[in-house]
Amino acid sequence: MGVLNVTPDSFSDGGRFLAPDDAVQHGRRLAVEGAAIVDVGGESTRPGAGPVSADEELRRVVPVLEGLAGIPMSIDTSKAVVARRALELGAEMVNDVTALRGDPGMAAVVAEGDAYVCLMHMQGEPRTMQAAPHYDDVVSDVLGFLEERIAFAVERGIREDRICVDPGIGFGKTPDQNLELIRRLRELLMLGRPVLVGVSRKSTLVKVLGDPSAMSGSVSASVGAAVAAYERGAWMLRVHDVTETVEALAVAAAVERGRVTV
Repeated sequence: MGVLNVTPDSFSDGGRFLAPDDAVQHGRRLAVEGAAIVDVGGESTRPGAGPVSADEELRRVVPVLEGLAGIPMSIDTSKAVVARRALELGAEMVNDVTALRGDPGMAAVVAEGDAYVCLMHMQGEPRTMQAAPHYDDVVSDVLGFLEERIAFAVERGIREDRICVDPGIGFGKTPDQNLELIRRLRELLMLGRPVLVGVSRKSTLVKVLGDPSAMSGSVSASVGAAVAAYERGAWMLRVHDVTETVEALAVAAAVERGRVTV
């Protein structure tokens, strides 16, 4: 999954693709580089980020979705009105960091559109999520939350085979808790749903490498984390650097099967 932030304030690339033409060009580049789907988002969910109105979010993403017609797309939003418009414009998945909690109309939009949906774990909300996050056991707590949200989605008419889950790396977790989630990722496979992991460029990688001057994780650190998640059962990786990740995963997959070709 290639990341396409149409925002002025995302943590790693805010503002780079705010102009629709630049965003469309980058989204098409991500697809050429090997992204199976391009994730378009018009509202930053970085720690401390403030909310964006639905009108502003639509203003940012609609021309980009229109320009990416024909390319598999997901919409990174927690607003039902944005999700509905994105699905009308060809998006196949709703990537909701609130796991259908942010907007009471979201579940109906996904169900009526027979869309795919990604349910992500987040403790708190972007403005507050990094204020002393606490868990009895982060993996068990995330597992229980996602199990409950899957049941909620199914009760609201969303087909279970349309659901994937995301442990929410960096969303209300300490660096050690993020690493523990990746280390024990196989436990989330007990849910019976595909697991998406987004660790690309996140600050946990900066902490691991001990570089106090870095604003975001490096490409090499992001690729290393992606391979670690893949080896533990991740079904999809949400990344900024598609070419490097695709190549690394191709090698990891070849090692796993013990031969060059599939």
